[in-house]
This record gives sequence, structure tokens and C-alpha cells, in this order.
Amino acid sequence: MKSKLLLLIFICASLLNAQNKKVVHPNLSGVSCKTCHSCEVPTKENPCIKPCPRDKMISIDQSPEEGPEVLIIDKFKEQSDIYAPVAFTHRLHAEMSGMSGGCKMCHHYNPPGQVIGCSDCHELTRKRVDVSKPDLKGAYHRQCMDCHRSWSGKVECVSCHETIGTSKNKKKQPIGYKGKNRVHPKIITPDKIKFDTPKTSGRIVTFYHSEHNELFGLECQSCHSNESCVKCHNKNKSASLKVKTTEQKHAVCSNCHNTKLNCSSCHLDTAKPGFNHKVSTGFDNSKFHSKLLCARCHTEKGKFKGLNNECMNCHGKWTQENFNHKITGLVLDETHAAIECAECHLDKTFAKPVCNNCHDDISFPKNIPGKLTKKK
Repeated sequence: MKSKLLLLIFICASLLNAQNKKVVHPNLSGVSCKTCHSCEVPTKENPCIKPCPRDKMISIDQSPEEGPEVLIIDKFKEQSDIYAPVAFTHRLHAEMSGMSGGCKMCHHYNPPGQVIGCSDCHELTRKRVDVSKPDLKGAYHRQCMDCHRSWSGKVECVSCHETIGTSKNKKKQPIGYKGKNRVHPKIITPDKIKFDTPKTSGRIVTFYHSEHNELFGLECQSCHSNESCVKCHNKNKSASLKVKTTEQKHAVCSNCHNTKLNCSSCHLDTAKPGFNHKVSTGFDNSKFHSKLLCARCHTEKGKFKGLNNECMNCHGKWTQENFNHKITGLVLDETHAAIECAECHLDKTFAKPVCNNCHDDISFPKNIPGKLTKKK
């Protein structure tokens, strides 16, 4: 009886210990169990796993410069190999991936925290328990070949690998190492693009590419976010072109513009002139603000909402003591220098001054209250 009681206590203790024992997953430090499991204590019999949240967990946001320039892939080196290791130009590919999904194109199931390498998830050996996940060599080949084949048409082993014994490179550097300092050639972008749409009225859409990039401060990825090398490098471009719906054509523009209302703001019967701040907003910035970037005043990135154009909103209250009138191109004479700004500038935007408050026969700019220092 005593032995049976001890056995029962041992079994209960083992079960309790098994429940309290937490499985430590590699590379998941700082991630709560509830991220993947719906119950408090997951077990092998009842793991209570939620639908995979890996896409939402990806938190990589690094610049290409933060990663290595070149990675030497030599984990598979064996006596029977006929190919030398591969030098993968990591930085070059990272720069190009900016318009195709970024780091997560390759680091597709990266947990929160630092970037982990392929070998942290993919096993080196081909004989593995989880056959649903490719081994390391398979992962490398699938990731590289799928992309390169899509635009080059074919991928041969010698495109990346050098055959052992045939190398003429005295330093014995793998193929690709010469690309250590290589960058993607500068893409020549058009100043403007004119689209001829099938609309009967307002068929012409003029897109000023340089304005969106240089003036409005949009990065390439702002519009070109889900594109691949195929768009430019595919040898059979006509076969890769797909007919897009109206919604798909407007999708990129819809990120900033309301494309469902006021079609005539873009669709015209003639080419539309470039952006003019005075015409579009009513505020003439050509005199004192023309050299400022849009983001200097429109501080919310990508949002160019109307602003209060009263000078004091940015510059504070101006008085004779703190404002140097010379920067306007006019040095006031002694009489006008002593007058409050609001006596002549009735508008809070300090536009054209008014003289008839004090004078009956004097007007600006016919009569100048001082000396011009530069051509207005």
C-alpha cells in the first residue's frame, strides 16, 4: 500500500513539473507564449497554437548599410564538392529589395529583435525531422533561383558557383566577391510622365516624377513598394505585362490622394503644368520661402495639409526691435522704422503695405518708404 502511494505521488509530481516546465524556443527571447499559444500552459498533447502570426511579428527596419557588405556561403564545404563557396553581395541585394518588400523578402519569418541568419531556422542536414521546412541548402537555392530565374529566364550553377580547380583567381576569392563595393547603377528617372488614358473626357494625366521625389520628399519605396527586378530586367517584358484594373492603377496614388473624388484634378484634356504653390494653395512662397523644402513647414511626413499662413505661426511676434526689414529688400527710413508693423501691414501675412491710413496722395510701390537694397 505504501509503495502504491509513493508511486502515485511521484506520478502527480512529474505531471505537475511537466506543466510548469517551459520550453525555451531559440531566437524568441522577449516573445510572450501568448503570441503563439491561446492557453496558459501549452502541452505536447494540447499545444493550443493560434494561426501563425509570423508576418505580424516581423519587425526588421534596417538600412542596407547596417548589414554586411558580402557574405561568404561556405557551410556546405565537403571533399566531394565540385563548386567553390559563393560570395553573396548582401548590401547590393538589400538596396535593391527596398522596392520589393525590404529585408523580409529573405528574412521572412524573423522574430522581433535582431536580424537572424538563414541557418538559425534552416537545418544544415538534409535528414531532418520537419520536412515541411527546406534544409539550408534548399532554402538558399530556392530563394536565389526563384528570383533570378524570373527575370533572366534561366539560372545555371556557374552563375554563382566557380568550379573547383578551374579558378584563375590567384586570391581564390569566390564568384561575387568582386561586388564587395558594388552598388546598383543609378536609375535615371523621368522629369514627368504623360499618361494617355482611355477616358473620352479628361484622358490626359500628367505625373511630375521629379516633384514627388525631390520637392515633396517621397522615397522610391513610397510608390514602388511591391515591385521586383522583373519590371526592368525581364528579357520578355511584353509577356510579363498584366492588364490592370482601374483600382489597381489608382492604388499607388490613393496612398496620398483621394482618387474617388474630383477626377478633374488629374484628368485633363491637355497636359497639366507643374506644381505652383500660389496657384494650388493661394499662398505665394516664391519671394521668401522658395528655397525651403516642403517638410520644413509641412512637418507630418507625406501629409501636405493647408497651414495657417500668418507669419507669426512660424516666426513669432515681429516688432521693430526683433525684425530686420532689410531682408525684404527695403531699408525703412527713420520715420517708418519707428512705426508699428501693423500700421502699414493690415494683413497678418504682412503682404503689400497700405499707405492711405496716414497719407492721401501716397501709395506703394509708387512711393517707397526708404531705400531698396535689391531688386524686388
